Amino acid sequence: MIGVNSPVFGKVVTAMVTPFKDDMSIDYKAVTAIVEHLIKNGTTSIVVAGTTGESPTLEDKEKSELLLAVVKAAKGKAKVIAGAGSNSTAHTIENCKKAQEAGVDGLLLVAPYYNKPSQQGLLAHFETVMKSVTVPTMLYNIPGRTGVNITVDTTVELANRCKLIHALKDSTGSVDQAGEIAGKIREDFRIYSGDDYLTLPFLSAGACGVVSVASHVVGKPIAKMIDAFFTGDHAKARLFHYDYLPLFKALFLSPNPACIKYVLSKMGLCQPHLRLPLVGPEKSHMEILDRLMAELKLETTSVAGVVQNEVFGVSR
Repeated sequence: MIGVNSPVFGKVVTAMVTPFKDDMSIDYKAVTAIVEHLIKNGTTSIVVAGTTGESPTLEDKEKSELLLAVVKAAKGKAKVIAGAGSNSTAHTIENCKKAQEAGVDGLLLVAPYYNKPSQQGLLAHFETVMKSVTVPTMLYNIPGRTGVNITVDTTVELANRCKLIHALKDSTGSVDQAGEIAGKIREDFRIYSGDDYLTLPFLSAGACGVVSVASHVVGKPIAKMIDAFFTGDHAKARLFHYDYLPLFKALFLSPNPACIKYVLSKMGLCQPHLRLPLVGPEKSHMEILDRLMAELKLETTSVAGVVQNEVFGVSR
């Protein structure tokens, strides 16, 4: 049966945004500010160039340069995980090699998207990719984006065959599937909720933490919720869940990462720019986000000319 401690990637993994300048090039000053902010506010590992990082619109060269910048900014205070998956096995292998050369601590490998492989195809894809991998790897199962579900049996089989497949980011929305995996998979494997609003239910099924978007702004409260759950204070964990559930849901009113970039821009950490085909949130969504920011007391302060922020959240 699965364990629930999180020695490799920690309990709060942030899927980091990629900040852009007005000319839509990567804003590396903002990259450094965001990384430092995440580390101060409870993030244990940072996913770079994932979906939240707008990976579909990043060129390979940009991804490599971004990884180097985040590794440098993290200074070993948080693990760095590279979003390296694609719908081409050969391209995924190339991405993994470049990411490892950049000095990352782990890899996030999404199921191949659009071409919708069979379960045997998924096994062959991941096994082939893993021959090029030398760091701990997290599978990423998000059928809503890829069109294919990595089933319980396939996940267990991959974990048995490939010991460097250490974890799963589960964005299926199915607590049942996560629980079934937890009951069958090797003890040192770990499951992470891929959705903030399902973190608490996933913990009850065997997850050890979350790969989060909301942790950009409420990382400490999320960490406290997880700690409360595992120390047996379930009532306190539920209170955190109830307090932050409106924010968890509001951050996805518009296609991710439009809402979180809007919030980060209001906090002074980056511009709200998105690369097409993504566009900013509608006015009504911005009004909801503004109200929640005020309710949760998300405040900003300027330190040494760089805008940093302190998250005070609901006191528990």
